Amino acid sequence: MDGLSSERHFNDGHIFRLTDDTGMLQHAKYAIPDPRFGYTADDNARALIMALMLYERYGEKKYLDLIYRYASFLLHAQNDAGRFRNFMRYDRKWLEEEGSEDCFGRCLWALAFALANRHTPDGVRNCLKYMLNRAMPHIGYIRWPRAKAYAILGLVLLEGEENRRLVKEMADSLCRRYEACSQEDWKWFEDAVTYCNSVLPWSLAAAYRVTGEERYLRVAEESLAFLDAIVFRGGCFKPVGCHGWYRRGGTPAEFDEQPVEACEAVFTYSELYQATGRTDYLEKAKKAYAWYTGENSMGLSLVDAETGGCFDGLTPHGVNLNLGAESLVSYVMAYLKLSGTEAG
Repeated sequence: MDGLSSERHFNDGHIFRLTDDTGMLQHAKYAIPDPRFGYTADDNARALIMALMLYERYGEKKYLDLIYRYASFLLHAQNDAGRFRNFMRYDRKWLEEEGSEDCFGRCLWALAFALANRHTPDGVRNCLKYMLNRAMPHIGYIRWPRAKAYAILGLVLLEGEENRRLVKEMADSLCRRYEACSQEDWKWFEDAVTYCNSVLPWSLAAAYRVTGEERYLRVAEESLAFLDAIVFRGGCFKPVGCHGWYRRGGTPAEFDEQPVEACEAVFTYSELYQATGRTDYLEKAKKAYAWYTGENSMGLSLVDAETGGCFDGLTPHGVNLNLGAESLVSYVMAYLKLSGTEAG
């Protein structure tokens, strides 16, 4: 499981270890699932995408069972208004009535991804349509850029003029934000480079793919080039650390480096490769994936061969030895995106 060539030896043990009859648990203490932190809709939304990718690749019933499990969690997460709660305790008590906009965007992405996937069973598909129809009236109220980006990633997968209109509306909003913030030495959407950065150019490249709007591709490539100069400054992929981020006029935080950043970079560069045919994007996608297997600032693999999990990040002292859900799902999605096909 050390690289893309180990397809036949894929270790899915930790996926089933972290998943119980409710959904995927949020955290682990080392390799042991830690019920104290319960579950999140964020993790289960991305786990639904992961499960569909696994089922599409391998066709095994155990992955179909995961699709039902994670979809069920999202059904329960949706509140009466059609939005999504995020944090649930281990005793299945929700800690809030409504989660963040980012959570809402990720849930929309997962629902649309599953609806657009030909391997989704009809019974699951009907329930996903029900959830999506209840969520759609809230899309126009999304304010935060990453939430808009995740929503775009879902909407581009759906047919219909209204969905295309929403894609353009949100992509235009991201472009306006970029143009208002961008300067000669700072080609970004905000005054700081923080978390899940790649999703912003990724979503605009996806919007370009379905609308043909050249402005979206231009902003995607400009902003990604700016991000490239930060995350590849040492030759290997090195995402901005979550302890301090990178604020305009400052310097990028060195640690902790998060697995989700490598995953979304893999998807972003793959999207740009498909949009432009530029092979340098494909090579960067491979470099971002290689971050998991040791081509990183510490020269350490984040893949735990024993469990099949992914360590929770790179710290100044080495890997964070916990094996949580976001790290696991990020690694598996990146692995599946690049393995088996040239462009993912």
